[in-house]
Amino acid sequence: MYILQNYRKQSLLLLIVIASFSFTSAFAQYNFKPDISLNKLQNFKDTFQQNTIYPYNKKRVRLVTIGNIVAYGGLLVGLNAEWYAKYPRSGFHFFNDDAEWLQIDKVGHIYSAYTESRASMEAWRWAGLPRKERIWLGGLSGVAYQSIIEVLDGFSSQYGFSPGDFAANIFGSGMFIAQEFAWDDQRIKFKFSFHRKNYGEADLDKRADAIYGKTEIERFIKDYNAQSYWLSANINSFFFNSKLPGWLSLSVGYGAEGMFGARSNIFVDANGNPIDRSDIKRYRQWYISPDVDFSKIRTNKKGLKILFFVLDAFKFPAPTLEYSKGSFKGHWIVF
Repeated sequence: MYILQNYRKQSLLLLIVIASFSFTSAFAQYNFKPDISLNKLQNFKDTFQQNTIYPYNKKRVRLVTIGNIVAYGGLLVGLNAEWYAKYPRSGFHFFNDDAEWLQIDKVGHIYSAYTESRASMEAWRWAGLPRKERIWLGGLSGVAYQSIIEVLDGFSSQYGFSPGDFAANIFGSGMFIAQEFAWDDQRIKFKFSFHRKNYGEADLDKRADAIYGKTEIERFIKDYNAQSYWLSANINSFFFNSKLPGWLSLSVGYGAEGMFGARSNIFVDANGNPIDRSDIKRYRQWYISPDVDFSKIRTNKKGLKILFFVLDAFKFPAPTLEYSKGSFKGHWIVF
């Protein structure tokens, strides 16, 4: 219960950050014309040509700052009303959930912190912050957004501060920051994909409805059996003489299936009856698949640039080779 509700909170936060970035970017693209005179850009040069160069702009800095404060404050108020207010407060305490859900939830934390850092830094880039400042401020936003929730969890009787989640948050933001300082680019992107699961048995469908939700959006957010996470590396970024398309990436993914409880498939149904489905094997899945790096597709269309930025948070459906349960199998397409 803890992990499901906690991941729902993180997913809500992630959607807020992406939506806020998209709104800010759209507002920027259509309402401001960047001054790119050389004397103002000497401290703001980017290595890669696809990155638009913006001079320092006080109005944009204020807009991004206000946007972060409003989004952050709104998130905390919403979380308190939706979750924390329903349970009594407690003294600060820890909760070790490292062994749960075959660590899919931990990978989700890494992905959330990484994606939030990426969105935040691009907003600060648009505001014209110098390179180091925007990397640190944007990069640490992911771990900050995620970790304050862990602190609040630590003071709630229903939850608890998870050191594993905190470490995953740091790793996600660290992965983003390291690449920006090394390459001024995200050559290896962290991505997400989802495929709706049909469990095929009445008791399993009821169990899935109870812990993962019934609607498409609830399953998208909470169904660990249906989620996959990917490291997607742009090939031309590492092999400059490659004749392959500049947008082509190679991705390695991780997922898991057979999970109907945090640690085991023994649970209690809605009527309080114990159910033992230990016959269902819980197993990990590893994938390798081509992918599309939308940031490497050149376009002058401002709307497309925003769309491509959002799409780069998700794995492009493609033929995939899976390794699980000791053997390989191919799929014509995996979402």
